[in-house]
Amino acid sequence: MLELNGVNTYYGNSHVLHDVSLRLEAGETVALLGRNGVGKTTTMRTIMGLTPARRGQIRFKGTDIVRWKPYQVARAGIGFVPEERWIFPSLTVHQNLLIGLKSEADAHTQGPGLWTLERCYEAFPLLKKRQHAKGRTLSGGEQQMLAIARTLVGNPELILIDEPTEGLAPKIVDMVAGIIRDIGRQGMTVLLVEQKLSIVMELAERIYVISKGMIQWHGTPGELRNNEAIRKSYLEV
Repeated sequence: MLELNGVNTYYGNSHVLHDVSLRLEAGETVALLGRNGVGKTTTMRTIMGLTPARRGQIRFKGTDIVRWKPYQVARAGIGFVPEERWIFPSLTVHQNLLIGLKSEADAHTQGPGLWTLERCYEAFPLLKKRQHAKGRTLSGGEQQMLAIARTLVGNPELILIDEPTEGLAPKIVDMVAGIIRDIGRQGMTVLLVEQKLSIVMELAERIYVISKGMIQWHGTPGELRNNEAIRKSYLEV
């Protein structure tokens, strides 16, 4: 589904990603772990074309998308839920969801497995209750749900989710984790950046650990659980 080979990304003259390579198979949930400021978000921004790679390949379903614009990446089937959420504060919940549709026709398209507006409201009942509320009035948890739902109505084949539980109350954390679990079970491919190791251990099938812009380790949750040296070196504070 997605493969990064030797990806190098810069902010100006600052070299942030160094020969990053990783892959996701269709239907997998894969996590990218590391301490703050080591390149996790930059990896996602690079995939989306928001911070383009200077060197390396990014192949989505066999096609190199490394020079594509963000809107082209999105139209190809990759969705992005950023840490900042990027909802429109002056628009209602329903209007924010309409923006997530790739075309007006998508609002009326039906079919098994498709994320329609109705299905999003079923999956996120809190959003249905607040569909006429302005984005600025939503709680942090409601904003996160809206950011995820807005991405889902575009029906991506791969969804990138950056720090979805950051700053949320424990009850909302459990709810958001449950949503991501359900998305994965329904067959969507997920690349997840998340600081809470317990959530990653539950949701991810494979894990990459990044430090100083380089992939340092790759394995399963069970292998990471048994590798104290990797956890202490790259994850624990």
